[in-house]
Amino acid sequence: MPGETDLQKLISSMSPRLNPGVYVWASLPNGPVPDSAIVTVAEEEGLTVVLPAADAFIAGLDDEFPSAWITLEVNSALEAVGLTAAFASVLGDVGIPCNVVAGFHHDHLFVPYESRHDAMEALAALAEGAQE
Repeated sequence: MPGETDLQKLISSMSPRLNPGVYVWASLPNGPVPDSAIVTVAEEEGLTVVLPAADAFIAGLDDEFPSAWITLEVNSALEAVGLTAAFASVLGDVGIPCNVVAGFHHDHLFVPYESRHDAMEALAALAEGAQE
């Protein structure tokens, strides 16, 4: 099924889902990638990984940004325009930073863990506003 590109449809049907757990960010200069890594990004300085906080602790990784992981359930097209700007603006308006990872089918938002419920409320309000 092709991804959605219509911004109004994307926002009104984004259906944010809060995944359980706390996730952290770490950089691996070398060595194996933990099996539990849910995101990897190759950078010149090392491999960025996002993984459950408990697994980072067990692996002895220096980690940062304890995050909640929110998945937007809408099947967004990779070439869709405006969805990231819309949710980033709404979250920014309430002072919530957001790191975004675009998957093939969905967008994944990482917000400060302590702000997870406020982020979910802001995203729900955005979606409701687009349905009107």
